[in-house]
Amino acid sequence: MPHPEGLEFEYLGITEVPPVRTEYRWCWDHQRRVHARVSAHEIPDTVIYVEHDPVYTAGRRTRPQAYPFDGTPVVPVDRGGEITWHGPGQLVGYPIVFLQRGIGVVDYVRRVEESIIRLLAGYDLQAGRVPGRTGVWFPSDGTGPERKICAIGIRVSRQTAMHGFALNIDPQTTGFDNIIPCGIADADVTTMARELRRVHGPEARIPGLVEVARSLEPILTEMMAFRPYRMSPDIPRRSHPAFLHPID
Repeated sequence: MPHPEGLEFEYLGITEVPPVRTEYRWCWDHQRRVHARVSAHEIPDTVIYVEHDPVYTAGRRTRPQAYPFDGTPVVPVDRGGEITWHGPGQLVGYPIVFLQRGIGVVDYVRRVEESIIRLLAGYDLQAGRVPGRTGVWFPSDGTGPERKICAIGIRVSRQTAMHGFALNIDPQTTGFDNIIPCGIADADVTTMARELRRVHGPEARIPGLVEVARSLEPILTEMMAFRPYRMSPDIPRRSHPAFLHPID
């Protein structure tokens, strides 16, 4: 039986003064330790929040041509999806969650997406899903493609999910310039800071990682209770002729 207590949240380094970034391989080992205990129902489902040192990680579907163009080292990992970048200014969340009977991987991923969509709506940012693509996106503005703000990649073992999401709050997105993020060549990457300035102008207030993480807590807690919910609509499909390509 699942552990009877609710979702717990572990903040690694980001609440310290000054904040401390977490090395990816160490955090992956920590995830596995937490996963072993959650899957054995020794501790409640746990969300680990971190900000990583700059690193590229490659999921199981990553193709060689998607690796960094300059030969920068990559950490191969056992999650789904392809290659992505983690680094300063990005909130990474690892929900280690036991999937109740009847909850499949797709349903779980949609719940993670929904959590991020609702979080962003609280900042007056209208994001959504792109059919056929995982993650959270902003629609094309007619001059460019859809813009991805949150990547998601998971692994399920012993009926328990690990890995998770990477939400771009205010990172230097040059880290994505060296790869094809998530293997998607015909899309762009964006951040909360960039989108907030689109809506509110150059003086827009940009939230910090801890504020965003705290705001996400009740939303994730609700979605990970696995009760029925109303799914947000998909974003409008892009219409700019230069970006009318089929989805992989």
